[in-house]
Amino acid sequence: MSSSTIITAIAEPGVSSFTSFGYRNRPPLMNKVRNLSCKTSTPTIMQLSINSLPLTQKMPSQTNPMTTSLEQLKIKSQEVLLNSSDSLRTLKLIDTIQRLGIEHHFEEEINLQLGKVKDCNNAKDIFATALQFRLLRQNGWSTSSDVFNKFLDKSGNFKESVTRDIWGMLSLYEASYFGAQGEEVLQRAMEFSMAHLHQSLPLLSPEVGRVVVEALKLPRHQRMSRLEAKNYMVQYNKESSQIPALLQFARLEYDTLQLIHQNELVEISRWWKNLGLIERLGFGRDGPRECFLWMLGVFPEPCYSNCRIELAKAICILQVLDDMFDTYGTLDELILFTEAVQRWDLDAMEKLPEYMKICYMALYNITHEIAYKIQKDHGQTVVACLKKTWIDLLEAYLIEAKWFNNKYVPTFGEYLDNGVISSGSCLALVHATFLIGDNLSKETISMMSPYPRLFSCSGEILRLWDDLGTSKEEQKRGDNACSIQCLMKENDISDETFARKHIRQVIGNLWSELNSLVIATTTLPFTIRKASLNMARTSQFIYQHGDDQTMPTVNDLVNVLLFTPSSKSREESDTNFVV
Repeated sequence: MSSSTIITAIAEPGVSSFTSFGYRNRPPLMNKVRNLSCKTSTPTIMQLSINSLPLTQKMPSQTNPMTTSLEQLKIKSQEVLLNSSDSLRTLKLIDTIQRLGIEHHFEEEINLQLGKVKDCNNAKDIFATALQFRLLRQNGWSTSSDVFNKFLDKSGNFKESVTRDIWGMLSLYEASYFGAQGEEVLQRAMEFSMAHLHQSLPLLSPEVGRVVVEALKLPRHQRMSRLEAKNYMVQYNKESSQIPALLQFARLEYDTLQLIHQNELVEISRWWKNLGLIERLGFGRDGPRECFLWMLGVFPEPCYSNCRIELAKAICILQVLDDMFDTYGTLDELILFTEAVQRWDLDAMEKLPEYMKICYMALYNITHEIAYKIQKDHGQTVVACLKKTWIDLLEAYLIEAKWFNNKYVPTFGEYLDNGVISSGSCLALVHATFLIGDNLSKETISMMSPYPRLFSCSGEILRLWDDLGTSKEEQKRGDNACSIQCLMKENDISDETFARKHIRQVIGNLWSELNSLVIATTTLPFTIRKASLNMARTSQFIYQHGDDQTMPTVNDLVNVLLFTPSSKSREESDTNFVV
């Protein structure tokens, strides 16, 4: 990319830095639904020089010393994992490898070792039992929560004796978040371990206390993996039991992946600039960085480079359409646009306003380009299925535009049923299923209509976290009622704090359902089940701090994940990142 290349970004004061790729939290470009006689205004454009970021680095070649060192360290790490004869030591090692973000190098070895222990239930302490249970579920193995029954007293409560081991309590706490629907023992485990960890904090050393505090803020199961890997390297470096070759491998791998991700962002930014959509329209979000951040959260592994790039492109288009429905088009125009997309032929756009023709062509082209890549790579024709995801999305947008136009506040259930589609999560996961192409068949394609509950469950978590994180700013702008206002109106609740607490409980229940679905949905590859989890994780990470101005912006996160090397510790960072 030349030194003159730039990325343009809409600069709007007072707007939260994060948006979902769905309906929430767009920049207040214009009135919600403009009158035909209204004149359009041009948003303020801020020019950001791409020279300020190291986006021109090349990916390491096979003869690069970095690549050679990686292979040597990988062999050493494999030997350590395969030669481990003690089951607890092996489980700890697997846990370390996965927290360091290098598990994709050792999938066969990890599954081999987990296969050896999956039917064993001879661990006598709570730490080992909980660790084994968590790792099995974390890696897609079916295992029963009955393993915890031996730690219960006659009343069905956890024995007080297990509280003497702080690491055991922390292990139980982390395992409890893998609980599925109906697993009461894990719900009790969560409540029990959480209470005792809070009580123990004043008695812990500063270093142990910090680990416990971070776990209580956000359990590992709900963390964004790339940021967890970066942060854990700092912690692992301080552990006396560390394996130097493993840490060195993780650091080198992290920095190598950064180069790959930087090049991906360059490709997306170049495509977006050449498309020139925002310049031609005069409105809409200009967010390749934000879209790529989402895809990096959902598909962090290096082998999904093509999926990240193509999905980020699609989400860039989605955001512009979202802004068109939310802030720019009249209701009559939006109905025309939706009908044109339902017809899905180029003649259908002839009756559209000029700015909508531009949007229509961008949507039409990106869909057919992605469908062509899937046909070429996986031999399946999916354009009809991809088209349907866009039609569903726009119909959901149109429903929300009508709600706003009619000043209608839906029930909580009505809102969420529509909101899970308008969030874009189902669209993204359907596209991802086809782009990744693991065992892609006509049967897989037929499973996408109606959307798998796995996808919509993840999408509901996204939608509700989005609402918790952005509703205050949206209400100031006069946006549609979100889940919080819908819940308050339906149940005659006057206390917003109470409504927010209830929605967090709903999210907790959805996580239990999502865990159940990941176990039960064997017709979809584990890659896609894991992506559904990652969608929920990324949304929680982005929105959990709401409108707190001290928390990171999109640029902060991109800079940390793409441009801050692994050698720069969390303490040295300019931004305080809470996992």
